[in-house]
This record gives sequence, C-alpha cells and structure tokens, in this order.
Amino acid sequence: MAEELPATPETESEEPIKQRKNGLYPGVSDELAESMKSGWADTELTDLAPIAQAAETAARRAALSARFPGERLVVPAGNLKTRSNDTEYPFRASVEYAYLTGNQTEDGVLVLEPVAAGGHKATIYLLPRSDRENGEFWLSGQGELWVGRRHSLTEAEQVYGIPASDVRELADALRAATGPVRVVRGFDAGIEAALTDKVTAEHDDELRVFLSEARLVKDEFEIGELQKAVDSTVRGFEDVVRVLDKAEATSERYIEGTFFLRARVEGNDVGYGSICAAGPHACTLHWVRNDGAVRSGELLLLDAGVETHTYYTADVTRTLPINGTYTDIQKKIYDAVYDAQEAGIAAVQPGGKYRDFHDAAQRVLAERIVEWGLVEGPVERVLELGLQRRWTLHGTGHMLGMDVHDCAAARVESYVDGVLEPGMVLTVEPGLYFQADDLTVPVEYRGIGVRIEDDILVTESGNRNLSAGLPRRSDEVEAWMARLKG
Repeated sequence: MAEELPATPETESEEPIKQRKNGLYPGVSDELAESMKSGWADTELTDLAPIAQAAETAARRAALSARFPGERLVVPAGNLKTRSNDTEYPFRASVEYAYLTGNQTEDGVLVLEPVAAGGHKATIYLLPRSDRENGEFWLSGQGELWVGRRHSLTEAEQVYGIPASDVRELADALRAATGPVRVVRGFDAGIEAALTDKVTAEHDDELRVFLSEARLVKDEFEIGELQKAVDSTVRGFEDVVRVLDKAEATSERYIEGTFFLRARVEGNDVGYGSICAAGPHACTLHWVRNDGAVRSGELLLLDAGVETHTYYTADVTRTLPINGTYTDIQKKIYDAVYDAQEAGIAAVQPGGKYRDFHDAAQRVLAERIVEWGLVEGPVERVLELGLQRRWTLHGTGHMLGMDVHDCAAARVESYVDGVLEPGMVLTVEPGLYFQADDLTVPVEYRGIGVRIEDDILVTESGNRNLSAGLPRRSDEVEAWMARLKG
C-alpha cells in the first residue's frame, strides 16, 4: 500500500521550510507544486443519468417534509472511521441519508430547509472535486489522486436530482441559522456541534423514529432490490455447497470467503457478518469468528446475505449436512424446525398481527420438545412459562431492508405490536439449539443447532417467499446438495 507524501517539515538541521505559496504543505517545492496545478484535461461529465430510485427518493423527501412543516431537517451521511493508524474502514453511509438521497459518499449531508410558501427546499451538501490549486487532490490522503474521482457538484445534481452545495460551508451556515432544527444524531459530530444550542435529543428522536417507520412498507424499487439481494444470496449458497470439500480441508473461513466473493462480485458487500457455523458452533447464535473445523457428519449453519449496491440486504439461513445427508437425529431436529417455519410463514398475512408468525412457530417447537420428553407439558403451560426458550433462544424474525434488522427505531406499537401490511418484508427464522454442555437433553442432541430462515414479502393476498430459490425441506436439501456436488 502506497504511503502519502509527508506534509511535515524537513529535518531540524536544514533551513526551516517556509509556507509555500501553493498552500499549507511544507516540504513541497514551488516547481513541483506549480507543475501539479496544470496540464490536466477537463473531465466534467455532462450526460449523466439520474439514479434508478430518483423518483422514490424524491417521494420520501416529500413525505418527510409533510411530517415536519416549518422545521429545518438535517440528515448526515457520516464520516470515515479510522481502522488503524492511517487506514480507514470502508465507508457506509447512514441508512437515513441513503434512503432519502441515494448518495453513499462520506461527509455528505441532506438539508431540508423550510420555505415561506410551505414545504421545504432540499439541498445535498457534498465535497466538491479535489482542489488542484492548493494541492489537496494529491497531497491529502482523501484527495482524488489517492482515493479516486468524485462527482462535481453539478454532476451530483444531475445524478441525485437535488441541488448540491459545498459541505465545507455547511457548519457555519447552520450556526447562523434560526428557527427549529432537527438532526439525525450519531453520524457527524461536526454537524451536531454546529447545532448544539439549536436541537434537543427528544425532538431529534422523533425524526429518526419517523424515518424508521417510513421504511416499514417497501416501495416497488425496494422490493426489487431485496429480490436482487436474495437471488445473489442463493447463488452464494450454491457456491458454498460446491466447495464444502475444500472447507473440510481448511476451516469455516473457506465458507466465509467463498460467500464473500459472490457478495463483492454481484453486490456492495455482505449485509452483515456471515455466520458460518459448523458442528457445535451452530448453537452460538452470532458465531462470526468462523475459525472452526468443518467435519463430515456434522451440520453447517450458514446465515448470510448479499447487500446490493443500493444497500438492501438479504438474510437467509440454511442448516446443511456437510456430507450431504442428515443423520436420523439431525433430520428429526431439522424437520421440527421446518414444520415450525412452515407454521410461521403461513401466519404472515396482511391484516394479521406482527407477533402471529412468532407465536405460531414457537407453538410447534414447544409441541415437539414436549413430545420428545425434554420438558413436561402441557404445551400451553410450556408457552405460558416460556420454557421452550432454553432451546429456541431468539425471536422468530424481524423486518428486513437497508439494515438487516431494519426499522429498529420504530415505535413498539408500529412494529412489534403492529399489523402486517402489503409491502412489508420480514424474516421467518425459527431454530432449535442444543448446547454441547446441556445435560438436560439426551447426549445425541448435544451440539446440534438448526435454523431455517427465509425472507418473506407481505402481499395483498398473503405472502411471497423471496428466497424460495433455496430448498428448505430436508429431502429437497439433500437432493439439491447432491446435484451441486455431483
């Protein structure tokens, strides 16, 4: 990895370097600075097409404007975060900002400023092209020579359909502004500091809650992106099955890397840390170390999702026999989880309660653990006391979208205690997990963890399984694996 030119004075033994007339970068000769200013072709782009979701982002901004009339609304993308020393983590814009603009660049800020006639004027504040007069484009670590060209403000207006201004001027403008202001917190400390005496946490929370609840029902663009994410994820799972023999010779990380390749080739990234849990690791819900052995005769719980270039992610889980065939006890547990998922998916209906699919799946699992003698019935008693949770552990699903656990800031009455509507997308993912050290279950159960997860769209007449491209029933899983491995 190349290292930036130093922007510090030369050694003490030499004559102190005066500030060069080219800017604030000591140690750069006047001749080199002058050379770097000129001789560059004009690369302004004039025929850029708007982003595919431009109409949708405009409609979202209009809804936001209608909800908070007369108030200035500030939605930052966020800033780069240091990974170590002088390297940064890959940047991912805040969901709120990307949802409203389609833009994904660091330091961006969307401002909706109220106008006297009603409504708001939207402006997207961005870094302009790197300045070649002061040397920023080649001497700054975030200059275009180092990290690549960015859009000019004129180009950004064409692409995002929003007037664009220089973000470096925004903090001063916000300090001077009057009237009520709300900001999405937690992403840009500089912008928040400029608004310190103008905002309150309570009012700002109302803005974030609104933007979270606005995402509960997906528009057609979002549903298309989620289907695209799921389709890529299906191909990623197929990739993994084809290389299970190589994973056996290495570790779970071969599985993680295989799926990641598909995510990077067809999308932006993985939507969350892939869970590639073989053997007893499947009983750890968020096993992301992925450094364990992959052994024939055991199960692989693969929970992974591709994130599209527009940030929409799939979230799919399959529990696969590493050698292609379930043992009798593995099949017994797997089929119980499958039956629970079938009941949960059937309960996903427009007008139904959000909690219904969880309750339906939990009932099936409670019935099985009573039937197997793991806990004393009747089933109603088990459910009332939550005794099944020793082995079911987690909720049966969550909303899905630009966040894998989408709409997390929504009010309880709008989400968990809410009613399902067409356009909502959620996961249905029951599981059974028998820890390796659980002495309350027969020894043959111990170390087996099974989860099956699909991404379900609520439709006008019922639901659609977006991830139906992956088999779920145990015999279908075995047949699918045999085809891929054969």
